[in-house]
Amino acid sequence: MKRLDLIFSERELEQVLAALEKANAPGYTVMKHATGRGPERVITEDMEFTGFGSNAHVIVFCDQEVIEKIRENIRSILSYYGGVAYVSEATPL
Repeated sequence: MKRLDLIFSERELEQVLAALEKANAPGYTVMKHATGRGPERVITEDMEFTGFGSNAHVIVFCDQEVIEKIRENIRSILSYYGGVAYVSEATPL
């Protein structure tokens, strides 16, 4: 089993979720308003009342075949708008 972590601007959340649905992802977890520091050494913060500037973190657990479909669907979104995606191994308890 694989774990996919996606971190991107919250403004693109609907597009990312549509890409996951198109790839038949079995499910996902969404965490809004994620903040942190990237390679630019700038801490991202949101404007509380608008959400502008905040990030979302989406986690997907699935098989490698689904990862490949997600990769096809998500690559253009991340390359255009920015964000990161990492795949790692996941072992169920």
